[in-house]
Amino acid sequence: MANASYAASPKIAPAKKPRKDNTHFLYIAVIIAVIAGIVFGLVAPDIAKGFSDLGKAYVGLITMVIAPVIFCTIVLGIGSVRAASSVGKAGGMALAYFLTMSTFALAIGLVVGNLIDPGDGLNIAATGDAARKASEGAAHEPGFLGFFHTVVPTTFFAALTGKQVLQTLFVALLVGFATQSLGTAGEPILGFVAALQKLVFKILTWILWLAPIGAFGAIAGVVGGSGIKAVWQLGELMLAFYATCLIFIFVVLGTILRVFGGFNIFKLVKYLGAEFLLIFATSSSESALPNLIRKMEHLGVDRATVGIVVPTGYSFNLDGTAIYLTMGAIFVSDAMHKPMSIPQQVGLLLFMIIASKGAAGVSGAGIATLTAGLQSHRPELVNGVDIIAGIDRFMSEARALTNFAGNSVATLLVGKWTGTIDTDQVHRVLDGKDPYVAAVDDSHVDLKYPSVENPATDNLQPTPQLNLDEYQDRWAGQSGTGASDRGDTTGH
Repeated sequence: MANASYAASPKIAPAKKPRKDNTHFLYIAVIIAVIAGIVFGLVAPDIAKGFSDLGKAYVGLITMVIAPVIFCTIVLGIGSVRAASSVGKAGGMALAYFLTMSTFALAIGLVVGNLIDPGDGLNIAATGDAARKASEGAAHEPGFLGFFHTVVPTTFFAALTGKQVLQTLFVALLVGFATQSLGTAGEPILGFVAALQKLVFKILTWILWLAPIGAFGAIAGVVGGSGIKAVWQLGELMLAFYATCLIFIFVVLGTILRVFGGFNIFKLVKYLGAEFLLIFATSSSESALPNLIRKMEHLGVDRATVGIVVPTGYSFNLDGTAIYLTMGAIFVSDAMHKPMSIPQQVGLLLFMIIASKGAAGVSGAGIATLTAGLQSHRPELVNGVDIIAGIDRFMSEARALTNFAGNSVATLLVGKWTGTIDTDQVHRVLDGKDPYVAAVDDSHVDLKYPSVENPATDNLQPTPQLNLDEYQDRWAGQSGTGASDRGDTTGH
């Protein structure tokens, strides 16, 4: 055709209308699948046992993206930490607090898991290659040098294509620190990794839409093999997890906020009620990130402090995910009657401290991190993750809500410790005397039709990055000043 025009580079047609987050449809489908799996397992147990392969296939799809998920989140997580540590004492205090609280949350998950022994009444055996490798590993326990040899990959790219998660972690740490050492010359590399992470998490999101099929197969298989007691065991895990998260928010975080900040956790939760509802609808704390930034500024925390603490906390302070990871690992090991020793639990905790960073970017990313942790320490236990996958959707809200609560408390505390908070304004807002006026860009949810525009799956980076261009100069200009010198930076 004459005078035809051609694009100089490939183009993607823009969406005709804003994408909606329809997570509630997936939630309903998972509920139906779990109920159907329970009924099928009770009515035809012998046939139902064979359907456990559906659950294992679903976990296999998640395992497929573990290496790129770990690589991207670690590289970008190091960048987020480096950025936060470079912009004043708020960044350093935030990082110290995040590391302490996330480690404490992981330890709480281990303690609760060991106390209640979840999954102890189930009987799931390791099968296939996992069982064979486990027996071989038991006969040839590597020493320290042998362990170090297994961590170092044979080639650079082998760590991104193999099943050795510790090798992926090792290479990700090298790339992350090397990129930071390049200075501004390393920014294109971070841009590439950020684009790759969005792609990987989009694929993971699609995989998670297969959760009803995986949940049906996993639940049918475990109920067919263990009977109705399997339902009670899974219910016990969910109740224990929700109870642990509630205690963590209102007792642990509440006490810390009262003692070190002088603020009331119940009033803070009420103030952020709309955001908690939004997170419940989307199962992702990222959906409320823009709202949280605006509300924390209105609450009286300096804009620079909010800009440092909130994005860094979203990739580095995942209390709910931490509790889930260690409780889930204990559950799987108990269900397979292969309990982890205390040294193994400590090793898993240390791995999770690093690998859990960035696991909140997409609803369900926690199960990918759980699989990675087990694959790195006890590969024979990966076959039991499909049981967790069957009920993972029911625990994702508690994870996201706890993560969000932890980051909102951290913002107030860091503001208090750095003198960049208007305490009187905080009390006025929490007492209802200066209510927040919703901004045009705020996300909302209608329970009658809870589809929302969720920035977590649209325009936000799964591992949020600090905006150095906006906040570094502002923080440098405020060095040594308190909240009284902030002028109008609180945004209200």
